[in-house]
Amino acid sequence: MRVDFYQLGDVPLEQVIASLAQKVLDSGARLLILAGEDASLARLDRMLWDQGRTSFLPHGLAGEGDDSRQPILLATSPDPVNGARNLLIADGEWRDSALSFHRAFYLFDTNTLQGARTAWRSLARREEAERHFWKRQDEKWVEDLAASTSRG
Repeated sequence: MRVDFYQLGDVPLEQVIASLAQKVLDSGARLLILAGEDASLARLDRMLWDQGRTSFLPHGLAGEGDDSRQPILLATSPDPVNGARNLLIADGEWRDSALSFHRAFYLFDTNTLQGARTAWRSLARREEAERHFWKRQDEKWVEDLAASTSRG
């Protein structure tokens, strides 16, 4: 399984989520966006209505019906009822349940940096985890190949 660490810096969380969500959809895959608070999910819900090629990214909030049909599902639980094999952790809090997905996008900022460092070190001991570190450079996301690893 692959974990992509994104250090947000001064890039707005919503911008990164919209970009990654669009890329997952473009690949024909589904995405579960995870945050610990309903208020955060409500804010992301509003933001996703105003993104993408058709002016919104198709999505739903978990528990509001037709969860299994949603290409992007916003949830407080890591249960991929929409069949997602991709997880985006939007609140900066690592969860080991991410390891059950094919790919996880772990977004963190300065407030959650320590948790990201802990997760990075913990995943280094897991043979099945590929860690990749992304940073913003010249207004583009580039992989820090010196930090990224294929295995532990």
